[in-house]
Amino acid sequence: MKQTTGISNQDSVVVVTFLNLLLAEEYVLYTKIRTAHWNVNGLNNFEMHVFLENQYNALDEIIDKIAQRIRSLGHFALGSLKDFLSISQMRDNNDNLSNSEQIFEILLKDHETIIKIIQHEIYPISHQFKDIDTADFLTGIIVQQERMTRLIRSFSSHTDLITNNPIHINNNKSVNRQA
Repeated sequence: MKQTTGISNQDSVVVVTFLNLLLAEEYVLYTKIRTAHWNVNGLNNFEMHVFLENQYNALDEIIDKIAQRIRSLGHFALGSLKDFLSISQMRDNNDNLSNSEQIFEILLKDHETIIKIIQHEIYPISHQFKDIDTADFLTGIIVQQERMTRLIRSFSSHTDLITNNPIHINNNKSVNRQA
């Protein structure tokens, strides 16, 4: 496929190699969030289920946009789990993604890892490889990732309030919230 950008083919190969790595990282994170969504336990199970569904839907859009960007550069996007796992820097450590207390810690760490990976590569992509469009695209992904981390922090502090504060009925009985 012929590329539609003005960067050299050699430079586009380097940029696409990074984009495929990013695609793999996002897909591994997507899989972790999806697994947590399916298996979450705890007092706030329903709220977490819905929250995690929104998170993986947002990542699904990011993944699709990365693949589209790769195609616009004239290359093919990776698509097999084997390929993703072979290049991903994130590892599946068989984390307990059913434990509501650990889920947020794991997901925050992974989102922050992706942000750092992009931040590390955005300058060379823009200046060394002269691909300002991809650098701009990556800036948008950083903004989305930062928004997702902000939402995780906000939601996790909210769920702490739910699980640690019982509901008071008529000021003389308390009931713990359960899913």
